[in-house]
Amino acid sequence: MRILYLHQFFITRDGVGATRSYEFARRFVARGHEVRMVTAGEGRRTVEGIEVVGVSGAYSDYMTATARSYPRRILAFARFALGAAAAALRGPRPDVIYATSPPLTLALPATLASLRWRVPFVFEVRDLWPEAPIQMGALRSPPLQGLARALERLAYRRAAALIALSPGIRDGVLAAGAPLRAVELVPNAADLELFSPRRDGRELRERLGLGERFVVSYFGAMGEANDLTQVVEAARLLDGAEVVFVLLGGGKRRRELEQLAQRTGADNVVFRDPVPDKESVARLAAASDACLTIFKDLPVLATNSPNKLFDTLAAGRPAIVNTPGWMRELVERNEAGLFARPGDARDLADKVELLRRDPELKRRLGDNARALAEREFGRDMLAERALAVLERAASR
Repeated sequence: MRILYLHQFFITRDGVGATRSYEFARRFVARGHEVRMVTAGEGRRTVEGIEVVGVSGAYSDYMTATARSYPRRILAFARFALGAAAAALRGPRPDVIYATSPPLTLALPATLASLRWRVPFVFEVRDLWPEAPIQMGALRSPPLQGLARALERLAYRRAAALIALSPGIRDGVLAAGAPLRAVELVPNAADLELFSPRRDGRELRERLGLGERFVVSYFGAMGEANDLTQVVEAARLLDGAEVVFVLLGGGKRRRELEQLAQRTGADNVVFRDPVPDKESVARLAAASDACLTIFKDLPVLATNSPNKLFDTLAAGRPAIVNTPGWMRELVERNEAGLFARPGDARDLADKVELLRRDPELKRRLGDNARALAEREFGRDMLAERALAVLERAASR
């Protein structure tokens, strides 16, 4: 089967970010399929048998894109959609098209290529757009909201099948008009090789001067959606309690968070710059006693399927989440972590202190986290599930 794969942010393990499209594509190739990946970048190259076609003039790094203002981001997404359409309309003819959002604008080149080649396309929904920017107050114009809603309906109704990354995303897709039979749940996967409870984190602890303190880490974007104010305030409440918070990443809110830590005297917060590869993230997880998955308190953000949560599970570390819904249910039902009320610094501090004072609880939650990752979120299993969706679509 020849698969035309459209994803703006194609990243291998040499970069930092979501590597789902790379991991799935290389497994498709290993199964004997041809994969042509259209993504942001320059020129053409081959990566582990994947033909990668770069579209110039677009952000290739999601963290960089989210650090820009919404108007600039939307323009960049539209520019990539045009370039991706031009690349997708050139041969060879695929058997099926696999388009993954964000951005939602990828529905346009997917639809055009589907019509051009008379083949079905499968649309993967990683975030509920435009609901997310609407709830965050970034997309305020009623005409633009209407246009975005129309594009959303076009994507869901034209697609032969839809892949949702969480139960909440699946529910949002269905509420927007997608037929029930067309939606398949394929969540994000855990990297069971790179992240491991057996990885030794002592060297990084020594390098960062963390000593024997209880280390709570966060790795990822520090933008509007990931409001880490709660984390800095919780750190201040635990100052002097032999607890240190390591926040790794960049984004629009990072400077503001650094200033908040300085202003409130939260000396137990360590900010680290974004790292060049996923290996460095795995080292930080290994050096941690618990890892955070934090979002702003908005209903749409509780539907997310964040990579940092699955990396935490694979590392065998207790996951502390602050979103109700499926993420809370996942860690509590499987006893793989704890839930802290969103925006409640005191509750987050209490949950961290509970883990610090109870090493047996920390060990048990970490063991359960790794077992959950192996049982439900292995990449081989989830890539097979996605491939089955593509094969069913192509067979029609």
